[in-house]
Amino acid sequence: MPKTKTHSGAKKRFALTGTGKIKRKHAYKSHILTKKETKQKRNLTHVGLVDKTDEGRVKLMLGLK
Repeated sequence: MPKTKTHSGAKKRFALTGTGKIKRKHAYKSHILTKKETKQKRNLTHVGLVDKTDEGRVKLMLGLK
């Protein structure tokens, strides 16, 4: 059986933590930042975690399952 390929878009966007959770970046932080409040931009800077309902799908794309 051939090896499964990693989804190249997913490997750029997600990273695994030491405990096995999946880190992600928040959306809406890339452009048109002048109309967004400083507080909103600051809160979007922090790293988020992928929800447990989506973890299986992301792990499949990363080739972990």
